[in-house]
Amino acid sequence: MHPYDVGDRCVVDGVALLVEEIDLLTTKFLKLDNEKVFYPNATLISKPISNYYRSPDMGDSILFSIAFSTSAAKIATLKEKVKEYLVQNTQNWYPEFLLFVQAIENVNKLNLNLVVTHTMNFQNFGEKNLRRTDLVIALKRILEDLEIDYTLLPQNVHLTGHK
Repeated sequence: MHPYDVGDRCVVDGVALLVEEIDLLTTKFLKLDNEKVFYPNATLISKPISNYYRSPDMGDSILFSIAFSTSAAKIATLKEKVKEYLVQNTQNWYPEFLLFVQAIENVNKLNLNLVVTHTMNFQNFGEKNLRRTDLVIALKRILEDLEIDYTLLPQNVHLTGHK
């Protein structure tokens, strides 16, 4: 039993790495920018290692803000539209999701969190990021269509040195 094989995407010391080669004394990894990193196996044995390849389908979250004045009916419609998107894209997403208010800020903004589950683990970072980008753009379109937005409160401007 070992925590990784050649080709697995792992995280060691908080850094995402691809296992390139496993030798008797060292393991060679590639960072996402193709930098090679060599770890002595004696060092790796004492480190926590997470392995995306051996992980189940993984979740993702998208944080965004909307105006506090947004009606409950519009938020309900937002949930319906997100559900429709996920159902239309079952090759990428599971249809179950969470959309919840994470915080109310300055009684003018709702901070929301959309939590979804990919139909894959994050072994392929590129694919994961493309899927997430498509979802964010779809969410943007839904918000535009429903006329849900957030505008900063008016800010005081103080000019100095004006003659």
